[in-house]
Amino acid sequence: MYVGIDVGTSVVKAAAFDVGGRQLAVEARPVGLALDGGRAEQDMDEVYGAVVAVLDALTARVPEPVELAGLTGQGDGVWLVDAAGRPVRRALSWMDGRAHALVGQWLADGTFEAVFRRTGSALFPGCPGPLLAWLDRHEPAALDAAASALYCKDMVFQRLTGVRATDVSDASMPFLDPRTRTYDNRVVELLGLTHRRRLLPPVSDPAAVAKTRGEGLPAGTPIADGPYDLPACALGAGVTAPGDGLLIVGTCLASLVATTELDLTGEPAGLYISTDRPGHWLRAMPAMVGTAALDWVLKTTGVPLADVDGLLAQTPPGAHGVRVLPYFASSGERAPFVEPRLRAELTGVSLETTPADLVRATCEGIGHAARHCLRAAGLTGSLAVCGGGTRSPAWMRLLADVLGRPLRIVEGEVGARGAVLAAAGRHGVDLDAAAWTRPAAIVEPDPARAAYYAGEHEEHLRRLGEARERVRG
Repeated sequence: MYVGIDVGTSVVKAAAFDVGGRQLAVEARPVGLALDGGRAEQDMDEVYGAVVAVLDALTARVPEPVELAGLTGQGDGVWLVDAAGRPVRRALSWMDGRAHALVGQWLADGTFEAVFRRTGSALFPGCPGPLLAWLDRHEPAALDAAASALYCKDMVFQRLTGVRATDVSDASMPFLDPRTRTYDNRVVELLGLTHRRRLLPPVSDPAAVAKTRGEGLPAGTPIADGPYDLPACALGAGVTAPGDGLLIVGTCLASLVATTELDLTGEPAGLYISTDRPGHWLRAMPAMVGTAALDWVLKTTGVPLADVDGLLAQTPPGAHGVRVLPYFASSGERAPFVEPRLRAELTGVSLETTPADLVRATCEGIGHAARHCLRAAGLTGSLAVCGGGTRSPAWMRLLADVLGRPLRIVEGEVGARGAVLAAAGRHGVDLDAAAWTRPAAIVEPDPARAAYYAGEHEEHLRRLGEARERVRG
């Protein structure tokens, strides 16, 4: 049995696979996210407790020996721990917006662009650089008490194994030089954090491997740390050839394209994620909000999630003129541009507007945001899609039409699957990657609807440009 652990923002999962990649069982536990005035924090003990709980439940259900485990999880944020790996304060989530003023300052004074030109990482409020700088100004005692500023999966890895480390994928945002695959101390200096440099965990390249200490998994189980959830999903979906892409329709709407070219001259946005293969990167455009935008609309209208497919069938493309700019995050947007003050817009609504119109317009808006991101990321090959949104066949047909291309639908626990494949590569275990990443279905676009949405996409970009001008004042 091979076990993949995926420590998500709202749900922690563990999945068991056999040698051929067949998913045997999944266990999941929800975890809290405390939202308050643009701040987003998580209880580390709750998150780690959920990891142990899902592993205990999974190994009880599938009592086969665990040959190997792989770990992945949400990226960015700041997870401050002491030398024993215990929390110093609650974790600051990647969704946290408290550092937006700092990012705005760095946009204005050139720091933002200088960092991008060195690392390929476009700073956004919820990434470690701005959050650490904010803490240094407002909560220096927390940094003084900490031994490490970790990423989520690295906190779990240290608790499971006692090893303090991160990998090149998590370190890519925002301190890693993608050419040397080591921290760029000039970037640390630019962000005013040289005196906090000791907090950055060692970058293991290749990813760290260790043996568990007996919580959740039997003591001595081999486990690998990383990559984090975006590149883990790319591995789990079989996206490794240059030009091929992955769209993750989850809480975050993440667009990734595999590449062997490192171009740090374009518009500063998104990031280059280093992979376990030197000279290979994922050009990532992780928009802040994906299914979370639809969740908000459903909650606001009182429509249950189970009704989405039926509602999409009740209103035509264009949603009777209702349009949504789906930038709902309190920290603004980070891809394929950075605009900390951008907010969602809902237009074309009248007394005749129905819940079906609102749902379709939101799904269309998310699709247009994805198309924008994928184009900026350089998609030229096939496109795989995974995430919670794939559970809606109607939304996937709509998405194929909006994107104007076929979708390879990858189901199951794709991040956990990728974590196992990464661990297997690190431990020298030979698994058939093609069998492990075979798509469940191919969704083709309708030519007439695709042509309609091509025009609508230009309108989306025009309205987005106007919205960006307004927030810039």
